[in-house]
Amino acid sequence: MGVIYVLLTISIIVAIIFFIAFILSVRNGQYDDIYTPSIRILFEDELVKESKEKSPVSTKNNQS
Repeated sequence: MGVIYVLLTISIIVAIIFFIAFILSVRNGQYDDIYTPSIRILFEDELVKESKEKSPVSTKNNQS
């Protein structure tokens, strides 16, 4: 039973360490992306065109 308490304590300490590391990285701007939003609109049109080109031909023409 004592092992459970030790493992629970260690897991809580590790979780707190990761949470603090996450908060510090957010405050330091680690997840700030100022480049992608400015070019995102350029890539959306290309993705739509590709998906339309890859769509299968309608089955009405292929039926005999």
